[in-house]
Amino acid sequence: MITKPQRWMILIIVSSALFLITIDVTVLYTALPRLTHDLAATASEKLWIVNAYPLVMAGLLPAFGTLGDHVGHKRLFVAGLAVFGAASVVAAYAPVAYVLIAARVLLAAGAAMMMPATLSIIRVTFADERERAMAIGIWSAIASGGAGIGPLVGGVLLEYYWWGSVFLINIPVVLIALGFALPLIPDFRGQTAKRWDWLGSVQIMTGLVAVVYAIKELGRSNSSFATALAATVIGIMTITIFVRRQNRQADPLIDFTLFCNLRFRLGTLTALVSTFVLTGSELAFTQQFQLVRGFSPLEAGLYTMSLAIACFCSSLLAAWLLPRADTLTIQSLSLLISGLGLVGFLFAHNAAQSAQIGCLLIIGAGLGGAMTAASHAIINYVPLSQAGTAASIEEVSYELGSVIGVTVLGSLSTAVYSASLTVDSALPMVVHDSLDEALLVAEALPAAAAASLTAAAQAAFNQAFLAVLAAAAGILFLSALVICIAAQRAQKS
Repeated sequence: MITKPQRWMILIIVSSALFLITIDVTVLYTALPRLTHDLAATASEKLWIVNAYPLVMAGLLPAFGTLGDHVGHKRLFVAGLAVFGAASVVAAYAPVAYVLIAARVLLAAGAAMMMPATLSIIRVTFADERERAMAIGIWSAIASGGAGIGPLVGGVLLEYYWWGSVFLINIPVVLIALGFALPLIPDFRGQTAKRWDWLGSVQIMTGLVAVVYAIKELGRSNSSFATALAATVIGIMTITIFVRRQNRQADPLIDFTLFCNLRFRLGTLTALVSTFVLTGSELAFTQQFQLVRGFSPLEAGLYTMSLAIACFCSSLLAAWLLPRADTLTIQSLSLLISGLGLVGFLFAHNAAQSAQIGCLLIIGAGLGGAMTAASHAIINYVPLSQAGTAASIEEVSYELGSVIGVTVLGSLSTAVYSASLTVDSALPMVVHDSLDEALLVAEALPAAAAASLTAAAQAAFNQAFLAVLAAAAGILFLSALVICIAAQRAQKS
């Protein structure tokens, strides 16, 4: 029997690990300009530094969710902590961009081992429905708040240390979490009869990487349509093979029959859309604040802190409301609120800072509520025996949303920036790839030419920034409408 103090101590342990996992998605946002400069990273390498982590994690989550059901979630959680700590050291001291990308892949492997375990451990630890709803609310608050606070943590560290410090802060948390996890978390028995499908994990990761690469290629200023088409075909074929194979498996990595449940299905959609907007727009915010407005990393992090605070508070409020209100209603209203916040920022992007911070608060409040409602819907509409599988599907939705958000909105930003930039044709073509590279080129130009290039590049980036916010708002409104219609049909049936 797990005592009440032990239950909440276990929640603290898994939440500390979750905080590390989620913060590593966005902690690099404020570090990117300096990191890009120090490692001389190209625009493509910069996107892979950001995307390698959530992309590989999304590909591995189904496998490790099933493996956790097989061997026990505590074992996988502890092993994931160890891998995550080792990868953090490699990332901190990476001498070149490709080593950092490789370290981010290893970080993703450790995170994928821990993520399904965190939610599964909560599911089996908290038997009381109200306690579980609050625990999931805290879990969601940490997930959304961690992603939101990442830029601030990065900004504070970069104010005093080099960019590698954003990875070294993981080490003490890993050591403390390991010290408490080993004696406190019960060793829940796994279901050894379940088979671990490693081939399916390779298939889904290959398909996701190929599709993301295709989107990235189309977003480049000098993109190759043939390369993008080939990657798209490979990605779609591999994912199709994966889906067909999973439907024939006795113990699939992703049990697609779970999606027959409307609330589970819409919870997954809400999770994907929420992180799509959170990570994609937050990257745009932090880049615009630093590269256009001239904020320091710390100032940019403080500016976006309002979004994280609102995410955290609204997650707890949603957790309190969920046992008392309809899940679908909370999901649709939360997405609508966040969309209104983005539209407000579109109109207030040249207004006073207080108006902009108010809009960030509204965006964060909507996203925090949506993510909590999504987690509640996903984890509570499956049998306990499939907790790991459901948790992995939820976290695949979160990580895939993060990857697609950064990729699609990042590619949209690059495309609009490139199309909007008008400069002397004698300048290197790399100035059309990204604002970072245009500013690097400007450093080597005479003062007048540098000022002209900088002003033109910043103006083009502003156009791209506004396009990203408009696209994100449109996706939120559309998703809210879909869920609202589904909720009305569910009530009538």
